[in-house]
Amino acid sequence: MPSTAAPTELPDDIRQRTAPAWLVTLLVCAGQFLVVLDVSVVNVALPAMRGGLGLSELGLQWVVNAYVITFAGFMLLGGRAADIFGRKRIFVAGLVLFTIASLAGGLAQEAWQLVAARTVQGVGAAVLSPASLTILTTSFPVGHARTRAIATWTAVGAGGGAVGGLVGGVLTEYLSWRWVLLINVPVGALVLLGAALWLTESRRGAGRRLDIPGALLVTGGLALVAYGIVQTESKGWTAPAALLPMAAGLVVIAAFVAVEARTKAPLMPLKLFRIRSVSSANAAMVLAGAAMFSMWYFLSLYMQNVLGYTPLQAGLSFIPHSLSIVLGSKIAPRLMHRIGAKNLAITGALISAAGMVWQSRMSADGAYLTDILGPGVLMALGAGLMATPVASLGTSGADPSDQGLVSGLINTSRQMGGALGLSILSTVAASRIGSGGGKTAMADGYGLAFGVGCLVLLGSVLMMLLTLPRHRDTTHP
Repeated sequence: MPSTAAPTELPDDIRQRTAPAWLVTLLVCAGQFLVVLDVSVVNVALPAMRGGLGLSELGLQWVVNAYVITFAGFMLLGGRAADIFGRKRIFVAGLVLFTIASLAGGLAQEAWQLVAARTVQGVGAAVLSPASLTILTTSFPVGHARTRAIATWTAVGAGGGAVGGLVGGVLTEYLSWRWVLLINVPVGALVLLGAALWLTESRRGAGRRLDIPGALLVTGGLALVAYGIVQTESKGWTAPAALLPMAAGLVVIAAFVAVEARTKAPLMPLKLFRIRSVSSANAAMVLAGAAMFSMWYFLSLYMQNVLGYTPLQAGLSFIPHSLSIVLGSKIAPRLMHRIGAKNLAITGALISAAGMVWQSRMSADGAYLTDILGPGVLMALGAGLMATPVASLGTSGADPSDQGLVSGLINTSRQMGGALGLSILSTVAASRIGSGGGKTAMADGYGLAFGVGCLVLLGSVLMMLLTLPRHRDTTHP
């Protein structure tokens, strides 16, 4: 597998970067934190949003889904745009769009205004997120510094997703549901100021053109597939409302592949998938995302619907989980040096799988220590240990000019896997809960979802065993 740069050198276009490494890391990780936080922060505020704006059940669903679908669908476009137009420029543009949309959502007076704002938020997030990771991977030479930076980015992103429930619960209970979105405005403005002052522009795609047809096709295809997946939760897997958009999305994605094979300046060069580290890491990320993304969702439902926790109590209960996933991400670089990236990724997945088996045994009269804390810490710790080595492998084999693209691809794989997994596991849980919906039935349904998630995660382990390249340490030549 070719290296992206010499172990002790940086590419020419970033060698003159003057901002301290810690400041670059702080700025881009703050942007990533906002992006990931907004995947989950609105969940506990949904009842208040419904009361304030008169949202229907479908409207509530789309407050969440509009963000996730556009986030996943525009990710590849954002990654390629960062390579072509400049990483700093695209990072700033995405942050501006995200912040303005947050302000619009917080001030929304009608349901459609809130859904529209969340849609634009997702586009801003899709532009910002791959640019943030690319700035890190192109700002540090291959070695410990780059691996530590990726670990920090992973930990911050994981922490943003993990603390979303807590932040949403505090803001909703003590201020208003509007502050779940408005809080992004001052934070986004501060990060924007720091990025404008201290980040240095870099690009490796000068002279290339943005593949507009490819961008429209892949975005439309992914959005159609995601829309179909979302519909399965309420319509079922055999309903035309779900099957037709998924089938149409697959046709559009097939057209995208055909266009990319023929265009001179493709959005996603198909040759990337000949790189073993890129193709195998993304395949593993889809399966791992399908299993792990729904962990916070089902735990939150279990705590509130079965154990009777308030939103704030549920958010506070997630603090050990958040610390565990951050800890796993931060210690991953040292463990990668000791046992290798592939071995660490597999170990992390197995730890999470063990937590899922434990969690699948939850009961209607469960206790916090045995039914939430113990299995949850295992799942979160394993997720943190797995994420850094998979991200490192997935971005290590491509040319520096494609770093934005492969960064976007890794994130797209995680988001699309998560959307698919959440829909499938929600259907699994609903099949066990049935029409009664009692606490015992709900606990059994959520437990079954974790059991099936464990099987999916073990599929990811098998995928990594068979396909990930075996390198003892990706932080060294």
